[in-house]
Amino acid sequence: MSDLLQGLNPAQRRAVEAISGPVLVLAGPGSGKTRVLTHRIAHLIQTAGVDPLNLLAVTFTNRAAREMRERLTTLVGKGVAMALTVGTFHSLCARFLRRDIVYLERARDFVIYDSDDQERLVRRMLHDLNLDVKQYQPRSILSRISSAKNELVSPTEFSRINRGYRDEVVARCYQRYQVLLREANALDFDDLLVETVRLFEQHPTVLAHYQQRYHYMLVDEYQDTNRVQYVLVQQLAAQRRNLFVVGDEDQSVYGFRGADVRNIRSFEQDYPEAQVILLEQNYRSTQAILDTAQAVISADAGRKHVKQLWTENSAGIHVALYKGYDQEAEAAFVADEIVQLVASGTFTMRDCAVLYRTNAQSRALEEAFSRRGLRYQIIGGIRFWERKEVKDVLAYLRFAANPFDSVSLTRILNWPTRGIGERTEIELARWAAQLGVPLFQALKELDNEHAASPFSARTINILRSFLCLTEELNAACRQLPLVQFIAHLLERVPVRETLVREYKTNEADERWRNVEELSNVANRYSALPLEEQLPTFLEEVALVADVDKLDQMADAVTCITLHQAKGLEYPAVFLVGLEDGLVPHSRSLDQRDQLEEERRLLYVGMTRAKQRLYLCHAGRRMSFGHTATTIRSRFLEDIPPALIKSPMRQRAVAAVPQLGIAGRNSGTATNREVARASVVAMPPTKPSAANTVPARLPQKPRVVTFFAGQRVAHTRFGEGVVVSSRLIDGDEEVTVSFTDRERRLLAELAGLVRVEA
Repeated sequence: MSDLLQGLNPAQRRAVEAISGPVLVLAGPGSGKTRVLTHRIAHLIQTAGVDPLNLLAVTFTNRAAREMRERLTTLVGKGVAMALTVGTFHSLCARFLRRDIVYLERARDFVIYDSDDQERLVRRMLHDLNLDVKQYQPRSILSRISSAKNELVSPTEFSRINRGYRDEVVARCYQRYQVLLREANALDFDDLLVETVRLFEQHPTVLAHYQQRYHYMLVDEYQDTNRVQYVLVQQLAAQRRNLFVVGDEDQSVYGFRGADVRNIRSFEQDYPEAQVILLEQNYRSTQAILDTAQAVISADAGRKHVKQLWTENSAGIHVALYKGYDQEAEAAFVADEIVQLVASGTFTMRDCAVLYRTNAQSRALEEAFSRRGLRYQIIGGIRFWERKEVKDVLAYLRFAANPFDSVSLTRILNWPTRGIGERTEIELARWAAQLGVPLFQALKELDNEHAASPFSARTINILRSFLCLTEELNAACRQLPLVQFIAHLLERVPVRETLVREYKTNEADERWRNVEELSNVANRYSALPLEEQLPTFLEEVALVADVDKLDQMADAVTCITLHQAKGLEYPAVFLVGLEDGLVPHSRSLDQRDQLEEERRLLYVGMTRAKQRLYLCHAGRRMSFGHTATTIRSRFLEDIPPALIKSPMRQRAVAAVPQLGIAGRNSGTATNREVARASVVAMPPTKPSAANTVPARLPQKPRVVTFFAGQRVAHTRFGEGVVVSSRLIDGDEEVTVSFTDRERRLLAELAGLVRVEA
């Protein structure tokens, strides 16, 4: 047996040794699918003698692509690994289009518009069409356009198949949006895929080139493919049919992005000769976690291939099911449990992750972590590349590379300020439309005596000065290496002075450091030919995803959405907000397919856990400024009671001051503050044999001791006024209006003190 096959289980070995023809590998979570993919590529090269240039591997994230290439470097060596074509759908299509988009009568130096650029373009488009931005939200319009593109529906076809006035408006927007993109020589993310499919359809010789180049194609996360990706895979694999796809229908959770679980379920219909291999041995989780997760996913009636996950890992401890009084109590439980896990010496903070359905849920967690001195990282906040100062400098770089990029032009037209207002920008756009030319060309027409511009002499001088600057930068970007060009740009454009003028000293310094970081990133491209440095840099920046910034080596708790957590794993995982309306989300309650996708999303979250899994929900949750009673997730009802265990009532714990805080707040809570906070957050549940109240807690009151209108004081929240008070299972629940907001507290545990008038 070759070294490549050593350590593989029988199912993995079958997958690795499957050389020719279509192969469907249904890989359960934690079953070693990345190992199978990389070992199969190495096996094809070392055993089957396949030239690495003839292999194409497609992933869904840059992080997955990097991991795959790193593993392959270990298996086959750096030189061979670099010869492989490995990347995401979007990065690969961008590469194909850089070479062959000329067949579609487009220039190779196109720019890629991110979501912010798209929104700016849509706002301009709505203005062109005399449509109200408030009535027709840009994001809503973009969502409709993106959905159409994912289904390969052109503007003309969209107009034909849709009915109703609003559909007609979207059709007009779609048509105009594409015109503006082409005018700017720009593509959005969806266009990268759509234009590649169109290229292959309209130019068979181009498709034949890639079919002859790539003898073997491997696709990861096949269950997440949408219509356009499905067609693209079929086009590339049509000639040789050596298509190896890995996926899991139980982990198909991107329907809102157009992903269609039917793609993986119909693979055997598309390729009747396909081998189907199930990877059921799990290397990640304990059997207790697997049994609980399978209880949830087994209730999905739409499953085609049923996998029974098993592991040689230990049985593990029961999955914990915790109900908090409200979201603050839920967050306090999570924070205190993490403190205890870290204090035990078995876990570090980076071993712990908190998963939630919506980003808004992180607020209560951040407050609880800050009070206890826990470091944390929030994935999904403002990305480095989305910061205003970074976007502004990038706009100069993009405009220097492509002067017809109208979105970048309008972004830098009055930054730093030149005395050009919004009115001038609108006039420029209107004048360009009258001339029938892009904005940049309209600027050049200012020197044409026969083109009567609508601007004053002062404005013309300012615009001409701006034009001279941009033409100089356009020439410099073609003559200087990227790092030197950025330095030149920052000399010619007073970026630092502008930041100092617009922000306070500390914030200005931080923003300037972000700008300087661009030069550090640019260094990575110094080895490329000069003409490739700036285009490659801009392309890769545009394709960066949120989860790519995750620092898995940081000693901090990771707070991340369920969708973003896909593909990750942690020793201890806390799933919070498991309530109807969150999981499943309120938008999915009326449609069976969306409801089952929410079930799969919970399954994905549960199977991120290796040793400890906590399922948490709150009895009350604040939403849109109002607190309402919740119903725990219907999916939890599918878990047999024998598989779960309620944790002990949360007890006061010592803070860990030496851990510090890495979040949006600073400072470390004292032991006394932490103890008080954790006691106040305790849920008002009845004691039981498995949920014993610590003896040191005070006895529950038998009568109401506070009344409406009474002034009280709390050691942390300050003074407030009692709104109401009532007994619940022997606990006195007091609703108090404090300065910041209204809170519900347990009277005796909260330590409320009456304030004399």
